Amino acid sequence: MSDEVQPGFVRVRLDLSYDGTEFSGWAKQASGRRTVQGEIEDALRTVTRSRDTTYELTVAGRTDAGVHARGQVAHVDLPVELWAEHEEKLLKRLAGRLSKDVRVWSLREAPNGFNARFSAIWRRYAYRVTDNPGGVDPLLRSHVLWHDWPLDVDAMNEAAERLVGEHDFAAYCKKREGATTIRTLQELSLVRGDDGVITATVRADAFCHNMVRSLIGALLFVGDGHRGPDWPGKVLAAGVRDSAVHVVRPHGLTLEEVGYPADELLAARNKEARNRRTLPGAGCC
Repeated sequence: MSDEVQPGFVRVRLDLSYDGTEFSGWAKQASGRRTVQGEIEDALRTVTRSRDTTYELTVAGRTDAGVHARGQVAHVDLPVELWAEHEEKLLKRLAGRLSKDVRVWSLREAPNGFNARFSAIWRRYAYRVTDNPGGVDPLLRSHVLWHDWPLDVDAMNEAAERLVGEHDFAAYCKKREGATTIRTLQELSLVRGDDGVITATVRADAFCHNMVRSLIGALLFVGDGHRGPDWPGKVLAAGVRDSAVHVVRPHGLTLEEVGYPADELLAARNKEARNRRTLPGAGCC
């Protein structure tokens, strides 16, 4: 798969955010359900007067139904003439066309070799939860999970430290045919804010399906005393799904930021990201 833009087209980077509450995830679906990708592509088609032509978006990280994004990144390849005609007014026109729960904040020509998905070197998510016995602040109810047991953040951080690094996260992922579950978890830490909301920061080069929500589910079991701090690491080492690891609800999860290398390193990163990974010492077959 090449990252070369077809002659006569220009690659445009979009930085965007959305409240995922009313969306059936990022990816458009044949069922016609409302999705972020579908919404933006429809708006692009309308404001550029492209009629039956859909310019497809490629995204840094597909989010599930109910998951939010503050720092999502996507790209789209547009005809040079169309981009030249609409560039200056496109952002404002999209703002007028899009629903209020999705916003595009910037549109700019991407550097050579840029691919929103394969160029990324990390994605950073936040998961927010409160153990307030009274529940969640009504103004935050769509973005914070309520856990009705007191949580020990120190114990959760102790457990989290044992999960950082390059591992096979098969025990914390929904397996997909032909896809590897080896990932490098660069950061996993939790902080309780002055408002009592606990924010977990989860950063990795990439994530497999349900990985973040499964990791948080395991850490919550440690935080409320149902398991010891060594348990999530033992589950990881076992390499199989554990029925005690719950995939927590999506509304507490937000994609906060996507990181990219310097422009001159984009091509190398794209190639690296497409390689199927194995752990050191793993067999070839």
